[in-house]
Amino acid sequence: MRESVQAEVMMSFLVSEELSFRIPVELMYEAKDPYAIRLTFHLPGDAPVTWAFGRELLVDGINEPCGEGDVHISPSDPDELADVHLRLQVGADRALFRASAAPLVAFLDRTDKLVPLGQEHTQSDYAGCLEDELGRILAEENAG
Repeated sequence: MRESVQAEVMMSFLVSEELSFRIPVELMYEAKDPYAIRLTFHLPGDAPVTWAFGRELLVDGINEPCGEGDVHISPSDPDELADVHLRLQVGADRALFRASAAPLVAFLDRTDKLVPLGQEHTQSDYAGCLEDELGRILAEENAG
């Protein structure tokens, strides 16, 4: 059985009203972490940056504005399914990206075939993976 879904999507990094450029973004979903998706942004001249957030946030954000905290997702035009805005924030620093909705919907459809929405809890190894990941995070914090 397949354990993950991957895709690459081109997004526009919206630096300002006048300046934007297209970058590749890798999308990753793994059955062992069924609630999350990961987006890895490849910005020119910088190391890749990965953000992880709830798969349901992306599902909801394609159709209506949603997200509290560091990740906000919304359709660029609520009357049509065309583009989606992703705003990522760390402290006062913000980054805004625009992506076509179609490849995001296709990616989410593939994740749903791997682990249907609402069935994430059926992934038998999820609790063990969560424990392993929390242990790794705590070890990193204690080492630093």
